[in-house]
Amino acid sequence: MLKPGDVIPLAIEKPAVGGAMIARHEGRVVLVSGVIPGEHVRARIGRVTKGMALAVAVTIDQPSPDRRTSSEDPLCGGCLYRHIAYSRQLEIKSQVIADAFARIGRLDLPSPVVVAASPEDGYRMRARLHVRGSKAGFFREGTHDLCDARATRQLLPATLDTIERLMAAIRSIGADTVREIELSENVEATERVVHLETSEPLDPRLIAKLVSVEGLTTGPYVTDAIAVGGATFALRRHVLAFFQGNRYLLREFVQHVTERVPVGSSLADLYAGAGLFTVAAAVTRAAPVVAVEGDSYAAGDLRANVAAAGINVDCVNGAVEGLRVGGRTVETVIVDPPRTGLSPDASAVVLGTRATRIVYVSCDVATLARDARKIVDAGYAIERADAFDLFPNTPHVETVVVFTGIGN
Repeated sequence: MLKPGDVIPLAIEKPAVGGAMIARHEGRVVLVSGVIPGEHVRARIGRVTKGMALAVAVTIDQPSPDRRTSSEDPLCGGCLYRHIAYSRQLEIKSQVIADAFARIGRLDLPSPVVVAASPEDGYRMRARLHVRGSKAGFFREGTHDLCDARATRQLLPATLDTIERLMAAIRSIGADTVREIELSENVEATERVVHLETSEPLDPRLIAKLVSVEGLTTGPYVTDAIAVGGATFALRRHVLAFFQGNRYLLREFVQHVTERVPVGSSLADLYAGAGLFTVAAAVTRAAPVVAVEGDSYAAGDLRANVAAAGINVDCVNGAVEGLRVGGRTVETVIVDPPRTGLSPDASAVVLGTRATRIVYVSCDVATLARDARKIVDAGYAIERADAFDLFPNTPHVETVVVFTGIGN
């Protein structure tokens, strides 16, 4: 009988959603962190449930040829896969996608998923840093223990230099109520803004001193010029609005999604954010668009970006679940929901459009596979699935699945 603290030998079989790898001990599934499929290890059991156990590798008896030396803390946010050679990371993510569709959705994908690669260092344009005492950093996985953001190499060195100057300014004025730093910068890192979350309001004069730190841009917005399909358009975004976070794959990612929209097709862009796909599709695919976004910051960016592009888009500030399709003709739907996927009411809206094409963009393969089952059951077929490694050295992957189906 397994119990916490036991150290046992394990043969690592395959990856699991979430970053751990699967092994088995006397018929029980053991999820092991810090390992690679094919390795033989000794692992310490941490928690035991009725049908499963969690463990951490303590020795690697037969290492994979894809294991690489890493000086980073593997549990510091964004480093769970840092010990795996990058090309193998991409293979693992492709396998995880296929496995989730087979296991959760009971669906076969038309072909193996190709995962577009990203440079590993300095890819993040957005980050949330936690402030504890005199330091700012990321949390270690599953804890509130602070770890060094610089060691993870996700942010540009210049960005981290700016954060250090900001922390020095916070200490100099005694602003010990700052608890979180929300950071956003543009692709070129020529604009960089922060939002400070505090346990109590700061004096506006102190705020002015903090945001005047070298390396920060005045105001809550950053702006990018994005070139897609022979056109270039500007997108602004508020520091508190959601936006895709990988600077290196942004253009390729947007172009891929946009090209899934047939030229002239009427489009519903649900969870539209600042208008990344809305503006690209309206400008490059001549698509008449209704764009729906519930977050007030992102909805403000969406309206501003549509106006700046001079395009005719029906912008709806509200929940996707509340959208009334009515007499609209919708031929294509882009849906990019949060990690939790589509709620039952949101699924009903998507399927109620009776669009001939659904382009589902997801950062969580488990909820994507669950929702894919519903979409296929409604009469659609999976045309293709592609992925983009927007989060290198982590178990996360952005997946784009195209469904074709029943029509209006």
